[in-house]
Amino acid sequence: MIRTIIIDDEEKARYNLKQLLIEYATDIQIVGEASNVADGIQLINQTKPELVFLDIQMPDGTGFDLLERLPEVSFKVIFVSAYDHFAVTAFKFSAVDYLLKPVNAEDLEKALEKVNKGDNYQPAKIKVLLGNRTGIEKIVLPSMDELIFVKINDIVRCESDSNYTCFYLEDGERILVSRTLKEYEDLLEPMGFYRIHKSSIINLRFLKKYKKGDGGIVTMEDGTEIEVSRRRKDDFLKVLQNQG
Repeated sequence: MIRTIIIDDEEKARYNLKQLLIEYATDIQIVGEASNVADGIQLINQTKPELVFLDIQMPDGTGFDLLERLPEVSFKVIFVSAYDHFAVTAFKFSAVDYLLKPVNAEDLEKALEKVNKGDNYQPAKIKVLLGNRTGIEKIVLPSMDELIFVKINDIVRCESDSNYTCFYLEDGERILVSRTLKEYEDLLEPMGFYRIHKSSIINLRFLKKYKKGDGGIVTMEDGTEIEVSRRRKDDFLKVLQNQG
């Protein structure tokens, strides 16, 4: 049995989650619940859980505050939160699992499957998540056999390779990631990146020059030349003007 606690300031949310766990997770043993950060820390110290369902916003702080106040995080964490754009973005950049309220059975089962498989990288992921809480600085990239933690500002460009994405870093390192370029377009564009072609996303910070043409060609500071698609040219020029 997996010793589990629930930390959430909403009594109804705690009740609903408990009912789902009773019905769909026979290997879960709920050993306690708390409604705020202070009581949550005390409960963790008392019960030594293996798994914590952790709310983000609570009266006396956040779930992030709770984790930062612990000397170490020796348990698995599944965050449970009402939709918060910044928190969700931070989770995605950090590759940390989360559930949105109201929690449904399908999402809960998927999250628990990942817990049962084990994740030796979760402490490192949580460290990235806490570092990203006031501003996104790092992204977790799943390569073929490991996770790589990369500063956003070190990424020069990303290139599609079928169902994979190749990241090119400022120091010349290349990282092949088992996710599509589209997934990273949605994450990176708000961070100063732009998809200039179906197969290329660039970090505008490393753009050296743009040569006009049918679609045009950009030259990056690492010397790479990349075609701009005709379809994206006008929007790209608008982005460049706004950059100026």
